[in-house]
Amino acid sequence: MNRREFISTSAGTLGALGLSAKSRGEEKTVVSEERAGAPRKAPPNVLILMTDQHRRTCMGAAGDAVAITPNLDKLAAESIRFSDAYCTNPVCSPSRATIMTGLWTHNLTFRGKEYQGSGMPYSPKHKTIGDEFARAGYMTALIGKMHMIDAQTHGFNYHLEFNDYFEYLGPKTIMYADEVGHSDSGAGQPQIPELCKTEGYPWKGDIKKDGRLGPVAVGNPSKMELEDHFESFVTRESINFLEQYANQDQPFLLVASLLKPHEPFMPAKQFAEMFQADKMTPSKTWGKADLKTLPESVVHSIEKCPFTPELLHASAVRERMAYYYGNLAQSDACIGEILAALTRLGLDQNTIVVYTSDHGEMLGDLGLWGKLQFYDGSCGVPLMFRVPGGAPGVCKQPVSLVSLKATIEELCGVPVTQSDGESFAYLVDEPRSHKEYGPVFAEYDLGGKNAKYMILDGGYKYTLWLHFKDELYDMRNDPEEMHNLAEKPEYSHIVERLKQRLLTWHRPKELDQA
Repeated sequence: MNRREFISTSAGTLGALGLSAKSRGEEKTVVSEERAGAPRKAPPNVLILMTDQHRRTCMGAAGDAVAITPNLDKLAAESIRFSDAYCTNPVCSPSRATIMTGLWTHNLTFRGKEYQGSGMPYSPKHKTIGDEFARAGYMTALIGKMHMIDAQTHGFNYHLEFNDYFEYLGPKTIMYADEVGHSDSGAGQPQIPELCKTEGYPWKGDIKKDGRLGPVAVGNPSKMELEDHFESFVTRESINFLEQYANQDQPFLLVASLLKPHEPFMPAKQFAEMFQADKMTPSKTWGKADLKTLPESVVHSIEKCPFTPELLHASAVRERMAYYYGNLAQSDACIGEILAALTRLGLDQNTIVVYTSDHGEMLGDLGLWGKLQFYDGSCGVPLMFRVPGGAPGVCKQPVSLVSLKATIEELCGVPVTQSDGESFAYLVDEPRSHKEYGPVFAEYDLGGKNAKYMILDGGYKYTLWLHFKDELYDMRNDPEEMHNLAEKPEYSHIVERLKQRLLTWHRPKELDQA
């Protein structure tokens, strides 16, 4: 059975349950009709596996000889892997908001106000993939990090996150707080900052000083037992969910979301020992950025490295890389356990598996670390779809995570009631399709001092900064983004074309207030 047949028979079952798109007037997509005489197949389950801050090139399947990712590599060999996928906002909470809702950051709201992104929850009026699958008859579960920053479950029937993990840890929570080392809701400390607005950071004064120069440590082997890591908790609870709710009359949607390779860069001992700092090779663009051509905000990040000032020195660079790869290897092992359980329970033949991350990691490119940038290291993400009956392959067409929700819903025959992104299910079906997906957009720090907007189209990436100089890169001839062409007269027509296309997509209000 190929993917189209799989979708057709699955959608037919949804239709028999009274859940077809034709039964509602507001849906934008129409569920495929059941083929006459075809055997009825149960609706497909969905398993969405997520990590945080996974640089898409850091994977054996993507050609990285350092990364130890056997489970992701195996999944890639069985999937359609998108080699040029991008997040919509290179920071945790707004990127995840887009993944869940299918909406651009500028179309989200917060208590009736504009949703700017990092550090604030989005309104529950924006329906998520959990809402829409639940309405279609699915049991929906979210286990792990989603950085919603509030107590809303946002449409999921079953929900476990950091606070449930801290309940499991009990008194050992202070060990995790020591490793994070500062208030960081992205690492669950605290998960819901609103709960701590009176007393402030709950571990203030209790965490041990470890000599770090900034809020984020270079890294160390973790002092916590492997079983007590957040990734182990998410893995156990995801498998528990599969064992309890699988093979029921009701299909399921499970989002299993790990924190690593995001900070703290402190993998469990056995994973830390896989990588030696003296064997790491810094990015070939580390220390080679042409600072006079870059926006002042980027220059500041390169020259000061404010989160981890130690990374201005090569020895610390190699240490960070080793611990980053250790974190990634630990998450890969957990993903392998979840996928093995899926197979053990006999669910793999009727479950669509998706793997992605909320954003990437610069890992020293241009002298930059972490996220927050539109360069490919930060804005690029891994993305794979394993669909029963589908052939594996690699799709090189750039796509955006704004379309992830719509794509999964089309694959399952679930009506799409809200989405800014157009489904690219046709690329999952035929990765070499010549049908154009369209420009890729991204945005960051709406309303802030570092506000910027990006478009990738026709081989060029253009970034409009509201308060700093713009950027233009020829991605075909300069994939390392070393040469900013935005101020070169011979490229002015490309800048103007991309700028106008970008402003047609979204025009920031600040441009009309100047």
